[in-house]
Amino acid sequence: MSLKNLETYKSHILEYGFSIIDNVFSDDEVEKIIAVLNGIDTSWENFRKSEDLFAIRQFLKEIPEIKDLIFNDNIQRIITEIFGEKYFVVKSIYFDKPETSNWYVAYHQDLTISVDKKLELSNFGPWTTKQNQFAVQPPLNILENIYTIRIHLDNTDENNGALKVVPKSHSKGIYRPETIDWKIESEKICNVEKGGVMLMKPLILHGSNRTTNGKKRRVIHIEFSDMELPEVLQWAERIN
Repeated sequence: MSLKNLETYKSHILEYGFSIIDNVFSDDEVEKIIAVLNGIDTSWENFRKSEDLFAIRQFLKEIPEIKDLIFNDNIQRIITEIFGEKYFVVKSIYFDKPETSNWYVAYHQDLTISVDKKLELSNFGPWTTKQNQFAVQPPLNILENIYTIRIHLDNTDENNGALKVVPKSHSKGIYRPETIDWKIESEKICNVEKGGVMLMKPLILHGSNRTTNGKKRRVIHIEFSDMELPEVLQWAERIN
């Protein structure tokens, strides 16, 4: 399955903050990814498990054998033609929202990056530390530069937690969700088919509702940048 012209998706994400591309992975490719996921040991400390959510942080580092399955020709084209030639992975998470999940996510922006250490740096902060993983809010230009790919392993709509977004909110800087004026903003539900991807800018306001249709929602979330951090700091999850 080769993707047609990617320019339309590129212009859409730049203007609206998101874009949806179907048929990036064949059914066979999705099944191979799911087979690897079904075989992993879920007791590791980077795994978070509850009735409502199962998540693997630093996903590509924890499950390195999955990289070849994820970076197929279509994904590599999306990275180079939509993001840019020099973009590399800076963060990856796997989310499994089970069939009975009551997990919902309020509107928010993704405002932190994963870095290798904590130190005093002007315009970097606040900081959070979880299990020796350091996250920090960087200067706005670093956040504006990031692109996210969300690979969908299941058909996803508003009934099983598809993302809802506020189009164009990615171009308004730090945007506090409690200040959304629904008289001027709109909401878009981002349905994605199994094997499709959603591209988004992390500054777009996004959230998701509880699952109501008893269907799974499994998503691989990968963030990319082509910016180097100030020389004393490194991207914690960098993969070229």
